[in-house]
Amino acid sequence: MNTIPTHSPGRHCFADQPLVSVIVDNYNYASFLPDAIESALQQHYPRTEIIVVDDGSTDHSRKIVAEYGTRIVPVYKNNGGQASALNAGFAASRGDIILFLDSDDILFPTAATNVVNAFCQPGISNVHWSMWTMDAGGNRTGGMKPPRPPAEGDFREQMLALGPSNVPCAPTSGNAWSRSFLEPVLPIPEHVPYYRLCADEYLYTLAPVFGRLRTIAEPQGCYRIHGKNVYSGRSFREKLNLELAGYDQHCRAVAATLKRNGVHVNTSLWSKHSWFHRLERAVTAIFSTVPEDATFVLVDGGTWDAAEAFGRRRVRPFYCVHGDDWGPPAD
Repeated sequence: MNTIPTHSPGRHCFADQPLVSVIVDNYNYASFLPDAIESALQQHYPRTEIIVVDDGSTDHSRKIVAEYGTRIVPVYKNNGGQASALNAGFAASRGDIILFLDSDDILFPTAATNVVNAFCQPGISNVHWSMWTMDAGGNRTGGMKPPRPPAEGDFREQMLALGPSNVPCAPTSGNAWSRSFLEPVLPIPEHVPYYRLCADEYLYTLAPVFGRLRTIAEPQGCYRIHGKNVYSGRSFREKLNLELAGYDQHCRAVAATLKRNGVHVNTSLWSKHSWFHRLERAVTAIFSTVPEDATFVLVDGGTWDAAEAFGRRRVRPFYCVHGDDWGPPAD
């Protein structure tokens, strides 16, 4: 039987006010970087340190970082991708709670306070929340990412049995992590190509094995969609191909980390439960069933993000309650 490692995080509330580290990771987002840094500096919670990792930018990002002087801790490195940036930021941090903030996103001033309050329960490895979406100019668009707050609870056995992409998650900037969870699983393997772009998946795949997930119901920041997002700026098919190509790399890396921490899994059973493999099968079935130029109703609860994936086929949501998509049917 697998048991939770003895270094399971959050066994007790913090005796004093914990230190919160907000780690801003940046690569060539000079036009957005000041907003991210300012949102971190404006936290109402008093015990907060701000670390800004510049991952080898070639624009004027480093000039912006330098202008903040001693208000932040700068980390300059050669370009290595998201995994290396998060690893470098964590190595420079001292916090009991860690927030990784993408440099095109922002946090609300009360985020750190709400995160600390959420961690004051035993056994929490990850606190997460949805984020309001905003455009390149910082204007809210009315949506949320993910569309509904991610679920909370004990997902340990679900993750071990079903594997990656089967636990609730939020974008990188929609998470806070216990240091006692991160210490035994970091560094994120930088040699894995998949983690140059999707390093956050390593963390939220492993977190349920080391503790419970806690949800803050209200968004704690904004996720910027500007057309140049490294991940969200890609088409549905590009994102799906990326996830499928990186799935085996991701499984091997996660399994190796679990083994190092005394937890053994059977990865051969995971792929049939993979969200992205199931999504590919579903899209293929729609292409083979629905004629071109036809209209069909897609009941996906807002989870597929696939509106442009079907060529000339027109997609309509399943309006169910007061004009809103009420999600997939219970049966």
